[in-house]
Amino acid sequence: MMTRRNFLQTTATGIAATSLAAASWSRVLGANDEIRVGVIGHRSKGGQHVQVFHELEGVRVVALCDADREVMETTEAAFIERGEQVAKYQDMRELLDQQDIDVVVIAAPNHWHSLAAIWAIQAGKDVYVEKPVSHNIWEGRKLVEATRKYNKIVQCGTQNRSDVGLRAFKEYLQEGHLGAVKWAHGLWFKRRESIGKVNGPQTIPASVDYNLWTGPADLKPLMRENLHYDWHWIWNTGNGDMANIGVHQIDDCRFLADLQGSPKSVISFGERWGYDDDGETPNTHVALFEYDIPLIIEIRGLPMSTEINAMDHVKGVRMGNIIMCENGYFAGGRGGGWVYDLDGKKVKQFPGDGGGLHQANFIEAVRKRDRTVLHSEVEEGHYSAVVCHMANISYMVGSHSTFDAVKTAVQHNEQAVARAESMQDHLQKNAIDVQAFPVKLGARLNFDIEKEEFDGDLACEANMFLGRNYREPFVVPENI
Repeated sequence: MMTRRNFLQTTATGIAATSLAAASWSRVLGANDEIRVGVIGHRSKGGQHVQVFHELEGVRVVALCDADREVMETTEAAFIERGEQVAKYQDMRELLDQQDIDVVVIAAPNHWHSLAAIWAIQAGKDVYVEKPVSHNIWEGRKLVEATRKYNKIVQCGTQNRSDVGLRAFKEYLQEGHLGAVKWAHGLWFKRRESIGKVNGPQTIPASVDYNLWTGPADLKPLMRENLHYDWHWIWNTGNGDMANIGVHQIDDCRFLADLQGSPKSVISFGERWGYDDDGETPNTHVALFEYDIPLIIEIRGLPMSTEINAMDHVKGVRMGNIIMCENGYFAGGRGGGWVYDLDGKKVKQFPGDGGGLHQANFIEAVRKRDRTVLHSEVEEGHYSAVVCHMANISYMVGSHSTFDAVKTAVQHNEQAVARAESMQDHLQKNAIDVQAFPVKLGARLNFDIEKEEFDGDLACEANMFLGRNYREPFVVPENI
């Protein structure tokens, strides 16, 4: 891994296929013009986007792209049934070359998000990019720079910001009904099974162009059973559940508690427990961040116990957020939630809709040419991704330790100590021997918010993870 300085000095400055001249391709859209959409990556979330954008008035999905032709043909089947034509491309650069495409939706794996979005912006397109907007902190900032330079509309796929219940609660909170926010706790407790363990390189499916699928990541043999989805648990292509699902809780807490920009510090603890498989990222992970208030993000992939396959909860929340205030708290997430008083009595409900109008909000901003209309503008997506990356970097720079050491390390925060104790109890109920498989205590890292790099103790080690070595020609340009 290179240092950030060397990384910046050696990164290539552009890709010919998306030259600056391509910015002139963007059509001038009127309020009634049809918006033509290309979708890159559509195995699961991308497939949902194809359907949602298809149903929006004045919008037409005209192009599909996926490195896996079989996946793309499955999506194409719906167009064939409707008697509609749609173009197909295995190489996204060919899709971006099409001058009549106005908007690009990106739902490829994490390691492609920033580069694909930057290429699309340079090709004159507005962009809807799935969360997290980046695979590392450096490239996320480059995406923001590209958005500003080319004056494009870029929405992040953290759709909970469009949930009517969460938006109503935020207004309620800002009106002062609960007093000041004291702390925020985002949690995602979802069962994750083992991804299995292979004995050697696996065969790439014949329908996949593995070079294109890998793109800016290191081109390595496939060392897991499944190419698709399980890339989340491999550092080369994914960022674990902290940035897969945890990013929603991070973004929710930032949105609801009005946490601006990046946190000043992070410390985390956890490990990949419960199975011996090819996954690399932790399946149990807690991170404590220092904003003006404490933010705790907690991930669990194991069930309640060896006897109970259901998941744990905190204040009734398994997948959502707790916003603790002076005079009560909110517990909920996608789909809304409830305000409770300090004794746990229900006070007011905020029913939600799951953020189903998030794509419509994006299209509205595209028509108005006004990024302030966006509920989840790319820079907000960038800051939430930074939080994810900080948690993972703390974990990667850390070392195995004991739960006594963990509790000592976070003793300045009562809630973090409680989460460490809960994690210890949870592991015992899952028959995890923490002597044989100890907890990893992440480094406490201070973050320079302006420079977007770490400083202080272990900064040198941590800053090695700010960027990556890109693989030609799939290079995020240093100079946007």
